[in-house]
Amino acid sequence: MRILVVGAGALGGYFGGRLVQAGRDVTFLVRAGRAEELKRAGLVIKSPYGNATLRDPQTVLADRIDAPYDLVLLSCKAYNLDDAIASFAPAVGPSTMILPVLNGMRHIDMLQAKFGAANVLGGRALIAATLNREREIEHLNDTHTIAYGELAGGISERVRDIERAFEGANFEAHASDNIGAQMWDKWVFLATLAASTSVTRASIGDILRAPEGRQLIEGIFGECLAIAQHNGFPMSDGAQASARAMLFKEGSPMTASMLRDIENRSKIEADHIVGDLIARGPQAQQAGSPLSLLRVAYTHLKAYEAREARGG
Repeated sequence: MRILVVGAGALGGYFGGRLVQAGRDVTFLVRAGRAEELKRAGLVIKSPYGNATLRDPQTVLADRIDAPYDLVLLSCKAYNLDDAIASFAPAVGPSTMILPVLNGMRHIDMLQAKFGAANVLGGRALIAATLNREREIEHLNDTHTIAYGELAGGISERVRDIERAFEGANFEAHASDNIGAQMWDKWVFLATLAASTSVTRASIGDILRAPEGRQLIEGIFGECLAIAQHNGFPMSDGAQASARAMLFKEGSPMTASMLRDIENRSKIEADHIVGDLIARGPQAQQAGSPLSLLRVAYTHLKAYEAREARGG
């Protein structure tokens, strides 16, 4: 299987690098600057599951793609999705599988509109990783998991092909017969975490120590749960218990990456993570209705974007 990994940043570099270690045919689609970095220093992974330096990994620039790939692994930020789609479009043929591991569902609509529903799979990645100042990939926790599957459900033969390609690589990979539900479960948790920690500029533990902090998180979580149920993806009891264990852990230093992006005055995925969730809700079109907690948080995020757009 010929695999194209879009980018060689924290997620793409980590999972793609582990596949290279396992001897798979992997090419990284990168810009010229990143290609030079990889040629000079290699792809460097620092992880609790073992460090690695992959010398001179295969790379390609967008204008040098000359044939379709079997699998495209996509892990960019949502606000870079249009550019990413344009860059890897020449790699997509009639039987190419596109496996995105972005958060939310908006990217699925965009990919299907561009390439057709048949080419697009569902995917979910669970990992905390970053690209440090030395341009090394730092794996920050003890989770490194990808789940993937057909958006219509079931386990197809092509999903089995991915399962065989991922087998033996140094990360956890799971073929799912209900990937849509798993994607929605993560979205509900992530939107709650992002909205709660961004609007308060605080960690989960700090929010819980504040007056009515627990009620704030509970209210946002409840709204996200209701939207998921409205869309036919009610969160299971087990997934809710897991989410609650993290969202209501006393003293937790956990924050969303969106808050860290705000603190660094970087771009954020406000529309993709929070705005699109609101738009899929039962009251999304009721202009003039009282603001919900989730909509208050979204207004906060959009005000941050407006401030940054005018120079801060």
